[in-house]
Amino acid sequence: NVPEDQADKLLLANWGLPKVVLEKYHSLGVVQMFEWQAECLMLGQVLEGRNLVYSAPTSAGKTLVAELLILKRVLETRKKALLILPFVSVAKEKKCYLQ
Repeated sequence: NVPEDQADKLLLANWGLPKVVLEKYHSLGVVQMFEWQAECLMLGQVLEGRNLVYSAPTSAGKTLVAELLILKRVLETRKKALLILPFVSVAKEKKCYLQ
């Protein structure tokens, strides 16, 4: 569980994302994360580029964790990222979404 003193980490607004990114998530109804998602992002040095392996059922929110990690790293390091998706239809959807 997320420690009580870090409960504010459940809110997307507290992760240092640009306003335009937050507005997009908010327009989709995504204002906060589940506890397990915040836990993933707070593990070790994940936000500094260390590896993370996690597993969750379909539609549990795995993509949000990946997106936040990618966005943070791209914005902070000004480097490119590679996002591999399982289907062309999903890749097209994500391309439009991330643009």
